[in-house]
Amino acid sequence: MRLRVEFTTEPFDLDEAPAHAVVAREVIQSAELDAVDVGPFGNTAEGGADQVLTAVDSLLRQVLASGATRVSLQVNVIGEDPK
Repeated sequence: MRLRVEFTTEPFDLDEAPAHAVVAREVIQSAELDAVDVGPFGNTAEGGADQVLTAVDSLLRQVLASGATRVSLQVNVIGEDPK
Protein backbone atom coordinates (compact mmCIF):
# COMPACT_ATOMS: atom_id res chain seq x y z
CA MET A 1 0.00 0.00 0.00
CA ARG A 2 1.19 3.53 -0.79
CA LEU A 3 0.38 6.46 1.46
CA ARG A 4 0.55 10.23 1.27
CA VAL A 5 1.04 12.23 4.46
CA GLU A 6 0.32 15.94 4.69
CA PHE A 7 1.24 17.80 7.87
CA THR A 8 1.85 21.15 9.52
CA THR A 9 3.39 22.02 12.86
CA GLU A 10 2.57 24.96 15.10
CA PRO A 11 3.13 27.55 16.44
CA PHE A 12 3.90 29.44 13.24
CA ASP A 13 6.58 32.08 12.99
CA LEU A 14 6.71 33.92 9.67
CA ASP A 15 9.99 35.68 10.47
CA GLU A 16 12.11 32.63 11.24
CA ALA A 17 11.49 28.89 11.07
CA PRO A 18 10.95 27.60 14.61
CA ALA A 19 13.02 24.67 15.83
CA HIS A 20 10.14 22.21 15.45
CA ALA A 21 9.69 23.20 11.79
CA VAL A 22 13.38 22.66 11.09
CA VAL A 23 13.23 19.27 12.80
CA ALA A 24 10.12 18.33 10.79
CA ARG A 25 11.90 19.18 7.54
CA GLU A 26 14.98 17.15 8.54
CA VAL A 27 12.95 14.12 9.60
CA ILE A 28 10.84 14.00 6.46
CA GLN A 29 13.72 14.69 4.07
CA SER A 30 15.91 12.01 5.64
CA ALA A 31 13.18 9.34 5.61
CA GLU A 32 13.00 6.82 2.79
CA LEU A 33 10.04 8.52 1.12
CA ASP A 34 9.12 9.57 -2.41
CA ALA A 35 7.88 12.93 -3.67
CA VAL A 36 8.76 14.98 -0.59
CA ASP A 37 7.52 18.58 -0.75
CA VAL A 38 8.41 20.82 2.18
CA GLY A 39 6.89 24.30 2.29
CA PRO A 40 6.25 27.13 4.74
CA PHE A 41 2.55 26.31 5.26
CA GLY A 42 2.39 22.56 4.68
CA ASN A 43 4.42 19.52 3.85
CA THR A 44 3.66 16.35 1.90
CA ALA A 45 5.44 13.09 1.27
CA GLU A 46 4.57 9.77 -0.31
CA GLY A 47 5.89 6.27 0.07
CA GLY A 48 5.19 2.73 1.08
CA ALA A 49 3.01 2.27 4.16
CA ASP A 50 5.85 1.08 6.40
CA GLN A 51 8.10 3.97 5.40
CA VAL A 52 5.38 6.62 5.84
CA LEU A 53 4.21 5.26 9.19
CA THR A 54 7.78 5.05 10.48
CA ALA A 55 8.42 8.62 9.35
CA VAL A 56 5.19 9.85 10.99
CA ASP A 57 6.14 8.20 14.29
CA SER A 58 9.56 9.83 14.23
CA LEU A 59 8.11 13.14 13.09
CA LEU A 60 5.58 13.31 15.93
CA ARG A 61 8.08 12.36 18.61
CA GLN A 62 10.77 14.75 17.44
CA VAL A 63 8.68 17.85 16.68
CA LEU A 64 6.84 17.62 19.98
CA ALA A 65 10.17 17.33 21.78
CA SER A 66 11.35 20.39 19.81
CA GLY A 67 8.56 22.69 20.93
CA ALA A 68 5.61 22.06 18.63
CA THR A 69 2.32 22.63 20.43
CA ARG A 70 0.15 21.24 17.66
CA VAL A 71 0.69 18.88 14.75
CA SER A 72 -2.02 18.52 12.13
CA LEU A 73 -1.70 15.60 9.78
CA GLN A 74 -3.66 13.67 7.25
CA VAL A 75 -2.77 10.28 5.80
CA ASN A 76 -4.35 9.04 2.57
CA VAL A 77 -4.10 5.71 0.79
CA ILE A 78 -3.06 6.55 -2.76
CA GLY A 79 -2.60 3.09 -4.24
CA GLU A 80 -0.86 -0.21 -4.07
CA ASP A 81 2.89 -0.73 -4.11
CA PRO A 82 4.09 -1.77 -7.55
CA LYS A 83 5.16 -5.39 -7.56
